[in-house]
Amino acid sequence: MVTVRTRSWSRPRSIADAERGRVFPVVNAVLLSIVVLVTVYPFATIVARSFSGEGEIRSGQVSVIPRGFNLTTYKLVMSDATFWVNYRNTVVYTVTATVVAMVLTTCYAYVLSKKNLKGRGALIGIAVFTMFFTGGLIPNYVLVTSLGLKNSVWAIALPNAINVFNLLVMKAFFESLPGDLEEAAAVDGLSTYGILLRIVLPLSKAVIATMVLFYSVTFWNSWFSAFLYMDRVDLFPVTVYLRNLIAGAATATSVGSSKDSLAQTAANIQAVTMVLTVLPIMLVYPFIQRYFVSGVMLGAVKG
Repeated sequence: MVTVRTRSWSRPRSIADAERGRVFPVVNAVLLSIVVLVTVYPFATIVARSFSGEGEIRSGQVSVIPRGFNLTTYKLVMSDATFWVNYRNTVVYTVTATVVAMVLTTCYAYVLSKKNLKGRGALIGIAVFTMFFTGGLIPNYVLVTSLGLKNSVWAIALPNAINVFNLLVMKAFFESLPGDLEEAAAVDGLSTYGILLRIVLPLSKAVIATMVLFYSVTFWNSWFSAFLYMDRVDLFPVTVYLRNLIAGAATATSVGSSKDSLAQTAANIQAVTMVLTVLPIMLVYPFIQRYFVSGVMLGAVKG
């Protein structure tokens, strides 16, 4: 019996894999570039409008390049005392609320990461339950008011202190840390708080930086809580200032403009305020971004 061996003329698997390996980065780069363009274009338009003149904006000449370059509206907005008071309030609210949120979220997540903790399932269930069910707007307002938190920073910080998604990410990250480290620290005489402060937190810089970014951006952009619980203009954050401009509750005269410049400010005052509002976050983000991917991935690989 003669056995006939056929020769395969297909390309070796290694060559095909290498070609696919070269194609994927190109396709990935193209798709991500499209996503970046779609994401950046609206903001670039806002920036261009903030530096453009009234006539050019009305005639539709402004896209991503400023037309009729001027700084009149920037000068008017930045000369308004209310804008800077609200800006200061935003910084205070964001820093205070982020610190409170990080302390509570870190402590809660560290507790939930202990699998031998009695009642651990109930504590996780309570946290997850709040992701799907809330008391509602009116009960929350009545609760905050009855506790005497209205017109204070605590009305913003405490009701939103723990984000369950952030909590679960930190919990998973703490669970991924080697248990032998904590056992060795306990043998050396460290208490539970000592282990958390001197062992766990120094090893958790990536996830902590990521959570700080999440919370700070959330509180910086938040306006509804302040709009609901603050009765005085001098207590508003800058996002409420911006909201009032967009909703038409504030006119050009509120920024101290003269009659000659009313037409100029009417077209791009909102764009100027948007740019000034997001600027701090844009400046801070590059310093935290390097922790972002590692923090989320390390906290998400384990449930």
